[in-house]
Amino acid sequence: MRRRYMRAMPREWRDMAKVFVALGDEHRQRILLLFGKGERLTAGEIAAASTLSRPAVSHHLKILREAGVLAAEKVGKEVWFRIDRPTLESALANVLDYVRENA
Repeated sequence: MRRRYMRAMPREWRDMAKVFVALGDEHRQRILLLFGKGERLTAGEIAAASTLSRPAVSHHLKILREAGVLAAEKVGKEVWFRIDRPTLESALANVLDYVRENA
């Protein structure tokens, strides 16, 4: 047993934990699945495709953005969201590396 992990999580795991918490919600998973490869969407477009209210979509987008799952860019009055692929790839790679080395 690796007791040292019971006291403190490695830094890379603390950072990626936010990604997995954000992806742990079914609504946020559905939002993520709306994006095609390289696609950018506005909150309005996401809300129109969702069963959630606009404020609920905004709440979920905030969580996804703060976790690094989505990147946001303001163009004029619109905020465009896109999947932050490097962040997701890094989080998933950290887990896969751990599993390959320790499981």
